Amino acid sequence: MTTETVTTGRRAGTPRPAERRAGSFAGRVRSIPFLIPAVALVGIMLLVPFVATVYQSLTNDDGFNAEFIGFENYVRLLQDPLFGRSVLNTVMWTVGTLILPVGIGLLVAVFTSQMKGGRWVRLAFVLPYALSGTATAVIWGFILRSNGALNQAITFFGGIAPDSGWLLEWPTNTIVMILANTWQATGVAVILFLVGLQAIPPETVEAGTLDGASGVRLFWNIIVPQLKPVTVVVIGMSIANSLRVFDMIWLLTKGGPGGSSETLAVTMYRQTFIVSDYGYGAAVAVVLTIIVVGASWAYLRQQLKEV
Repeated sequence: MTTETVTTGRRAGTPRPAERRAGSFAGRVRSIPFLIPAVALVGIMLLVPFVATVYQSLTNDDGFNAEFIGFENYVRLLQDPLFGRSVLNTVMWTVGTLILPVGIGLLVAVFTSQMKGGRWVRLAFVLPYALSGTATAVIWGFILRSNGALNQAITFFGGIAPDSGWLLEWPTNTIVMILANTWQATGVAVILFLVGLQAIPPETVEAGTLDGASGVRLFWNIIVPQLKPVTVVVIGMSIANSLRVFDMIWLLTKGGPGGSSETLAVTMYRQTFIVSDYGYGAAVAVVLTIIVVGASWAYLRQQLKEV
């Protein structure tokens, strides 16, 4: 044992804390040139358009003239009843997307992972995910319209089908579109949860079985905790996708009737490209961006705390 080890309590050649901090700082400085291209790309592609959108939201812009009016567009948002309905529909989409595709995807992955012929059952849920949002909307348009397949089936079995179909009254129109989206979106949840199940060590499940866990108890206490990394990804994707849903709503109802089925993304599109009120549409875009970033940040921050 050397004299330095005896007097300082550390091995010879081991860097002191001050030396380690200096080396860490120097390493960070050396990494700056490699970060500049990525930071510049993010700034050009994301931050610059966002700043321009924020400025546009403070103007009365009709596409030809832009007059600075401060926060008047945001005051209009607060006073617009259609904006309140749009926010409510967005919340309904978020809740429905979290509960249905994520929950159904988890159950399908778990119950078919060891089932004989389970791959064919999973195929029925995964196949719709290969379709685009446009194709999904067209299919469900044939099903949900007043003389569509659903009403014909109800009438065939002796039921009373609604004369107006399923897309002309709120909240029915929003609910059936959430169900249509679930039909398409469940597939990716099944795939990701299946990957997570294959990564679970079988020894842990066997140990839980030997300890007397079975059924719901085995699923909830042994399997679900080990699926947490995949669950974080699936829920994060669901939140982001539900907040910016557009194509299915626009193709099925165009946000109608009377804006009753609009979400924030649809309201932004209508105000900007249909009404040509670019300043007001930019204000909706800013609000939507803040909600998406804020919800994603809060969710990921909570998950990182538990790691």
